[in-house]
Amino acid sequence: MTSENAPVNDDHAGRWQMERLWAPWRIEYIRQVRDLDCVLCTAPERGDDEKALVLHRGTWNYIIMNRYPYSPGHLMVAPYRHTADLDDFTDEESLEHLEFIRLATRLLKDASGPAGFNIGLNLGRIAGAGLDQHLHTHIVPRWQGDANFMPVIGQTRVMSDSLLSMYAKLKKALDERLAES
Repeated sequence: MTSENAPVNDDHAGRWQMERLWAPWRIEYIRQVRDLDCVLCTAPERGDDEKALVLHRGTWNYIIMNRYPYSPGHLMVAPYRHTADLDDFTDEESLEHLEFIRLATRLLKDASGPAGFNIGLNLGRIAGAGLDQHLHTHIVPRWQGDANFMPVIGQTRVMSDSLLSMYAKLKKALDERLAES
């Protein structure tokens, strides 16, 4: 390999030297005390929406930023009620849930102009749900070229914007939309 970023053969030791990607913000995740409580149940109860990353509240559902996003602005719509079963949704919960998915895509378009979205539910752990006991819908903004070799080869996601910066942009977009209506 001749790339500047390729591992370098250390002729003196006969070993390969590994390149390092410093990510000191990950220590917050590593040291985090793991609650046995459902994060999607406790987040809206914290009282500080910005700290909890709760962006918008409705009667039955709320919009929250994903603390460990796939891309900047990765949002989730979750019901307040703790349920993992889509069949448990009332008509009111279902309608508001869909309305909030639509609102989330509008806010992301206003705040950061993605080229597209991945939107979906992972129902059950086997389907990829990390929080499999509390139903939620992911809204993942996508841009041309945002998926590269880093997640596949380097097991690393590169975030181009911080959580708090993106939260501020989305909150501003939300306030502007609410002022218009």
